[in-house]
Amino acid sequence: MINLRTRIAVAGILAVSAVTVACSSMPTTAAAAVKSEKERHMAPDFTLKDANGGSAKLSDYKGKVVLLDFWATWCGPCKVEIPWFIEFEQTYKDQGFAVLGVSMDEEGWAAVKPYIQDRKLNYRVMLGNDQIGQLYGGLDALPTTLLIDRSGKIAKVHIGLETGKDGFQNEIKSLLDAPRASVPSSYGVMPAWLTGAR
Repeated sequence: MINLRTRIAVAGILAVSAVTVACSSMPTTAAAAVKSEKERHMAPDFTLKDANGGSAKLSDYKGKVVLLDFWATWCGPCKVEIPWFIEFEQTYKDQGFAVLGVSMDEEGWAAVKPYIQDRKLNYRVMLGNDQIGQLYGGLDALPTTLLIDRSGKIAKVHIGLETGKDGFQNEIKSLLDAPRASVPSSYGVMPAWLTGAR
């Protein structure tokens, strides 16, 4: 039989191990580099209804750097990132940057519109569906956030809360500061870019 002191020691070791593992999986603030231009693939185009009832089309944003965020009102990590995205929209919108949110809430606008108003989202929000999820590789986790360059190509994919605010900000600045290339006439339609890509 194990004595009380041994049980306490084992419990202490397990607790320290759990904290160490949890802390090591916290988002870092260092920026992970965006993909090189040769590694980038066109973002699939889509048209979705926004919170005001208008049609929003990804290709309408060609020539801008776009942060495309797939999220949901019930998603904990999404609630962490959304204030950053509000700030990014405010800070960089005049430099050719836009945040687009695609809510994957099954409850639809009944859940999303109050959330938008309560949190004072200052960027365009659309309601997603299964087809958009499949178009973007199945969206195995929320949030899934893509940074799309001015040419409409995916420069970075973040799945979950894998980077901190500073990481996103550094990637956005890198894309905004990149030399402007010619903008293609259409966005891609094949989601093959997501297979093993990050």
